[in-house]
Amino acid sequence: MPSILRDPIAAYIDAKGGGEGFFQTEIDGLILAAGRTATLPNHVLYRPALCIVAQGAKQVMLGDELFDYDEMQALIVTVEMPLVGHITRASREVPFLGIILEFDVVTLREVLRQLDRPPRPRGDTGFGAFVADVDGPLADCVLRLLRLLATPEAIPVLVPAIQREICFWLLTGRHGSEVCKLAHADSHTQRITQAIQVLRGDFARPIRIEELAEAARMSASSFHQHFKALTSMTPLQYQKNLRLLEARRLMLDETANATAAAYQVGYESPSQFSREYARMFGAPPRRDVAGVRAGA
Repeated sequence: MPSILRDPIAAYIDAKGGGEGFFQTEIDGLILAAGRTATLPNHVLYRPALCIVAQGAKQVMLGDELFDYDEMQALIVTVEMPLVGHITRASREVPFLGIILEFDVVTLREVLRQLDRPPRPRGDTGFGAFVADVDGPLADCVLRLLRLLATPEAIPVLVPAIQREICFWLLTGRHGSEVCKLAHADSHTQRITQAIQVLRGDFARPIRIEELAEAARMSASSFHQHFKALTSMTPLQYQKNLRLLEARRLMLDETANATAAAYQVGYESPSQFSREYARMFGAPPRRDVAGVRAGA
């Protein structure tokens, strides 16, 4: 039986001319995705979001952990971090269709404050991503959100209420103790998020662990432990991934050469940049970029 989310996604993408890739919609934070073939693993910076599969299947890797999810399941990401993801089931006849709905933390906090019995974050940090089913009232909310794309004039009036409903069902559902970490200002997740914002703000400069720990209001040892538990990488590994992702974007979108991109993201040695780039993306910069453009 096809998922209830399939038809409105397909209709929207067809109205935009069809094709594959990501489609930014008229609803802030709502992105649709389509693909006709399984893809190779790709490094992507994920923001806190509800990432739903409406048709097909995906796999995301966080460190040594694999997260497989298919129709009417979602990867829920609670902290911004680089992940490795790829489509595992898609065809021309039955393409992959997906939804990315970025979390509005302000709305999430407002809904959390209004709950009579709000969930509490668990004591451990845990991974910043997990898989959950999308069914019942939550699925209905997402469907109504998608249907509004056909009536753009209704979006500013009706979307805020539906977003609040989505927050309510997530916070009161099975995984409420994980989702609420996004909203609790003093949770480990939010503290690590403060440090990540420091990293994201100027990832090209060398940075000290003590500076990040101060932003997270933790000791250096506690910060290092919680950061790795949440993102499956050390702060320096996280920074390196940010640099390499930005360098790839510069080469693809702004036609920078490898040396210019390396210096721009903070590398002092182009040869070191090339080695680490090849380790992450599977090929040296020039060959990788040429391959991506050829497959576009």
